[in-house]
Amino acid sequence: MGANTMAMIIRASAGVAGIPPGFPILLDDQMAILEPAFAFLIELATIPGRSHAAETVRTYGEHLYDWFDSLEQSGLDWREIDICVVAAYRNRMLEGASPHTKRPYARSTINDRIRTVCRFYDWARRRGWISAVPFYFEDVRVSGKAPFLAHLDHRPGVVRANVLTVSQTEALPRPLRVAELRRFLGQLHGPYRLIGEWALATGMRRKELCGLVVRQVPNSAALRMETDPLVSVGLTITKGDRPRVVYPPLRLVDRTDWYIGEDRAALIKRLRHGDRTYQAPADLFLNARGAPISRARLTAVFTRAFAAAGLKGSPHRLRHTFAMTMLAALQARAQENPLINPLKVVQLLLGHASIQSTAIYLRCVELHGRELAESIDYLYGALIDA
Repeated sequence: MGANTMAMIIRASAGVAGIPPGFPILLDDQMAILEPAFAFLIELATIPGRSHAAETVRTYGEHLYDWFDSLEQSGLDWREIDICVVAAYRNRMLEGASPHTKRPYARSTINDRIRTVCRFYDWARRRGWISAVPFYFEDVRVSGKAPFLAHLDHRPGVVRANVLTVSQTEALPRPLRVAELRRFLGQLHGPYRLIGEWALATGMRRKELCGLVVRQVPNSAALRMETDPLVSVGLTITKGDRPRVVYPPLRLVDRTDWYIGEDRAALIKRLRHGDRTYQAPADLFLNARGAPISRARLTAVFTRAFAAAGLKGSPHRLRHTFAMTMLAALQARAQENPLINPLKVVQLLLGHASIQSTAIYLRCVELHGRELAESIDYLYGALIDA
């Protein structure tokens, strides 16, 4: 295989044996599959015990596409590059702006891309595609949390850190205050307001919110606030496809049932009146055209709502707010009932594969305890009445 000239990235359609639907396929300028990238990604997607979520594989595919495209622009063969080429690729991201957002790359984004490139080359070396990798690790002494892309050493306080990654200050998430929540929700209308309330009250991800279907919403008519203040809802569309349960407040379920029977039903009736062939999807949240609300559209609407409310944030900030609020509430409960493990409960509610991903919120609760005390009653009391 000679120098690679990337042409495009395509997605596999359903029904192709051995290839998951939506799988990213990288092609060269001759429309031939880039075999090393394909083999690397297909192993990540399909090998039992090592398979990754479709979203992760998609992200790796986009990272590799950017890397191979960069090589093509420089006329370089992927097998013959050294650490200087990867460092130059990193430096271009540090000094330039994203062609999509027109803003400087976040250091976390740069490190994510470098990590994918290094993983690919480490995989290629182990498979015999190349004889050496274009990166190395060095000893770094640390206190507290190990730096990004570091491997623990047997010596206390020492990690093996990838020399190509850039320093990255740990930015702890901050919860939205009650006044900020009110301003944000005040900018949302129709089903988007309802989605925002679900995100705040359950910590669900965009994928999970957009994946809800009507039949998952319990009929709240037989439920009572005294016995069912929180209602269990089983999720099947989740990150990593790991089923879990979330617990929206009863009043939120009430309001969702009202949306199904009134707003959503009226929309469907109107669309059928104009087009007798229209069939409503099973999806819970529909846009004005009667189609499921997509993750991209949800992100765009929420981003505009944050900006209109004078706030910085993304849909994930709602998840952070839920996590910190729930952890603070559970810590208070644990003082009376030591059998409660607040961090473990929040891990299960968020669907984190590792409790280390959840542990970051412990420090956040320490820093923002006063704000969270106000948020607890709001999220589980006045949220639906706001």
